[in-house]
Amino acid sequence: MRTRILIVEDEETLTTLLRYNLEAEGFAVDVAGRGDEAELRLAEQTPDLILLDWMLPGLSGIELCRRVRARRETERLPIIMLTARGEEGDRVRGLGTGADDYMVKPFSVPELLARVRALLRRSKPAHVADLLAAGDIELDRVSHRIRRSGHEIHLGPTEFKLLEFLMQSPGRVFSREQLLDGVWGHDVYIDERTVDVHVGRLRKALNRPRQPDPIRTVRGSGYAFDETFSGEG
Repeated sequence: MRTRILIVEDEETLTTLLRYNLEAEGFAVDVAGRGDEAELRLAEQTPDLILLDWMLPGLSGIELCRRVRARRETERLPIIMLTARGEEGDRVRGLGTGADDYMVKPFSVPELLARVRALLRRSKPAHVADLLAAGDIELDRVSHRIRRSGHEIHLGPTEFKLLEFLMQSPGRVFSREQLLDGVWGHDVYIDERTVDVHVGRLRKALNRPRQPDPIRTVRGSGYAFDETFSGEG
């Protein structure tokens, strides 16, 4: 599943800049311009990380951070506080409230991305690891190469994303709707049967004669990357 980041920021220019750069890095991005709106979003779906502005309409970033830490479901959710307040006392207050990191505006976007990756590496290592491996299959996120038993497998960009998505959560069954959201994005409207087509292409590229199929079809539910897959034919 693509790593999901919630940006809670009321400056539209900054929100647009952050969203563009995060999506270019492969993250799924949600946006809320108010603290109370973000609280409602969090009740509906928990992201993998929050970029949280200090000063927000509706509910302050500090108060939202307190509430996030008070809920069992989000008590360990990574939070990076974004603020124009750079004094030491403010930084101490922000970190003391429960933020994991703190960046003062204006900040370097590459530095922010590095801090996002560092936090995710600690909290969800499988989502940011450069290499995913299972059985005799290796997926290299940096070079965008797939190898099986030492042989390079050539995949189209959609099949690559589909395999990456499934390998991040071995054994978990994803519905076609979840795969559409995670691989194609929730803003793209295409038929769920498209998933079947791309799964078929992925299988054709991955599987040679007498090789086990790592993609498991669960009738009436969807698809999974088989956690018992050994790679041995």
